[in-house]
Amino acid sequence: MTTISEINGVCNLRANNSGRLVRSLPICGNGHIIMTMKKRTIPAGQFKAECLRLIDQVADTREPLIVTKRGRPVVEVVPIRIRESNSLRGSVTVHGDIVGPILDSWDVDR
Repeated sequence: MTTISEINGVCNLRANNSGRLVRSLPICGNGHIIMTMKKRTIPAGQFKAECLRLIDQVADTREPLIVTKRGRPVVEVVPIRIRESNSLRGSVTVHGDIVGPILDSWDVDR
C-alpha cells in the first residue's frame, strides 16, 4: 500500500510498496496535489535564430516566454492583451444641422 509522508512540512515524498520514500508530485496533508506553472525559458542566441516562430507561438498559445542571457532572465515575451472595442454606434444623438456654419453671416468690412 502506498502512503503519503510529510517530512519537515514538505509534502512531496511518499512511501512506495517497499516502504522506501520516493519523490512524487507535491501533495499536501489534505490529499490535494500542488501544481505550479514554470514559465518557458530560452537562451538569447536560440531566440535570435527562431524569433519569428517563437513570437507566433507565444501569440497562439498565450503563454509567456522568458529570454535568458548566461542563464539569467533578461526579457519576457508576453502576448498582447486583446481588448474588446466598445462601439459608439447608437450612442451619439444629432440635434440640428451639424454641417452648416455656427455663426450668422460675417461682416468682413468692419
